[in-house]
Amino acid sequence: MRAHARWRRHRPLRTRLALACTAAVAFVALGVCAAAFTIVRYELLHQLDLSLTQQATLIQQQYRNQPPQAVSGECGYLAAPACTQIVPADPAKDPTARYVLPVTEATRQVAAGQRAGYHSDITVSGHPARMLTTAMGTAPAGAHQAVQVALRSDAADRGVRQAGELMAAVAAAGVLLAAALGYAVARTGLAPVTRLTRTAERIAATRDAGLRIELPPGRRADELTRLAGSFNTMLGELEQSVTAQRRLVADASHELRTPLTALRTNAELLARADRLTEAQRDRAAAALQRQLREVTGLVNDLIELARDEEPRPLLEQVRIGPLVAHCVAAAQDHWPAVAFVLLDETDGRTVAGVPARLARLVSNLLDNAAKFSPPGGAVEVSLTAGGQLTVRDHGPGIRPEDLPHVFDRFYRASAARALPGSGLGLAMARQIARAHGAVLTAEPATGGGALFRLTLPGPD
Repeated sequence: MRAHARWRRHRPLRTRLALACTAAVAFVALGVCAAAFTIVRYELLHQLDLSLTQQATLIQQQYRNQPPQAVSGECGYLAAPACTQIVPADPAKDPTARYVLPVTEATRQVAAGQRAGYHSDITVSGHPARMLTTAMGTAPAGAHQAVQVALRSDAADRGVRQAGELMAAVAAAGVLLAAALGYAVARTGLAPVTRLTRTAERIAATRDAGLRIELPPGRRADELTRLAGSFNTMLGELEQSVTAQRRLVADASHELRTPLTALRTNAELLARADRLTEAQRDRAAAALQRQLREVTGLVNDLIELARDEEPRPLLEQVRIGPLVAHCVAAAQDHWPAVAFVLLDETDGRTVAGVPARLARLVSNLLDNAAKFSPPGGAVEVSLTAGGQLTVRDHGPGIRPEDLPHVFDRFYRASAARALPGSGLGLAMARQIARAHGAVLTAEPATGGGALFRLTLPGPD
C-alpha cells in the first residue's frame, strides 16, 4: 500500500490522469463486452433448451400410455433427431434394453414427482450434449415416469466460444483505444497546466514577473483556462508589487541621499571643531540634530509604510470624537500660526482600530493642511454623525495634474518642493485608512484650498 502511494506521488499528473482515463474507459469496455458475451451465451443455450422442451412435449403427447423404453437413441450425429427415453421411478420396471442417456437418482426423483425438471450437460458418443429431464405427466399411465431428451450442443458451444473470442478481441481493442484516448485527453486537458508550470519555472529562473501564460484564443473559460487566467492576474499583481518595491527603494535612496550628505558634511565640520568659532560649532550642531531628526522620521515613516496591516492584538474600540479633538489640539500647539477650527464633533461613534495609528492618520492630514495654509489661515475640521471626517485648508489647492498622485509615496507637487517634508505623510495616511477599512480621498475645495475626506467604516 505504501509503495502504491509512493508511486502515485512520484508519477506526473499527466501520467496519473491518463491511467485514470484508461482505467475508466477500459472498465466500461470490459463491462460491455462481458455483458454482451453473457447475453449471447444465454440466447444460444436458451434456444437449445427451447428445442429440448418442444421435443419433450411431443414425447409426452405421443407416448403418454407407453411403458418405459428408449424411444430414440441416434443422437450421436448433428443431423440425427434428439435422443429420448422414458424412465420409471422404480428401477425394477426398467426395460431390458440399455438406456442411451445416463439415469441417476435425480432422474428417479423427477419421475416420482419429488423433484422438478432440470437441464444438464452430458456427453453422448464422445460429443457434448444438453439434456432435459422432466416428468412424463399426471395421467395414470404416465405417473411415476420421467422423460429425458438430449441434443448435441456442439453448435451452441462453438457459438459461445466464438462470441467469447470476439468479445475478448473487442475488449483488447477497447483497452488500447482507451489508453490512446486517455493520453490524448490528459495531454490536451493539462496543456494550460503545462504552460503554467513552464512559466513558473521561467519566472523562478529569470525572476522576471512580467512573463505571462499564453491563453489559446477563442477557447471557452473552462476550469484550467480560468486557472491560467488567475495565475496571470497573480503575476500582474506580483509585477506591480515588485515595481512598487523597487520604486520605493529608489525613492527612499533619493530622499535619504540629501540629508545623509548634509549629515556627513556637518559631522566633518564638527570633527574640525578646533578650527571653528563657537557660533559655527553651535550652528553645525543644531543642523546635525535637525538632520538626524529628519532622517529618523523618514526611516520611521518607511517602516510604517512597509507594514501592510494593523497588528490584531492592538485593536480596540476607539472613540473618534475625542481622538480628533486631541489631534486638533496637538496640531494647534505645533502650528501656532494656523487656526484650527473643529466645526462638528460626534462623541458617540467608535471604530475598531489602533488608537496610535488612527491618531497618526488624523495628524498627518492636519499637518498637511497646516503646511499649505497661509500665515493666519484657518484649517476647518468637521466630524459628522455619519462617520465622515473632513479636513479643509485655504491654501493653493490641488492642481488637476497632481490630484491622481496626491497619495503616492514621495510624490511632491511643485508647490510643495520648497516646504519641509518627505512626501510620505499622505501615503501613510491612506495606508492606515485602508488598514482600518476606511476610505480617504482628496479633492479641490469650493472657493480654493484642498479638501481631504475620510469615510470611516460602519458599525459592526
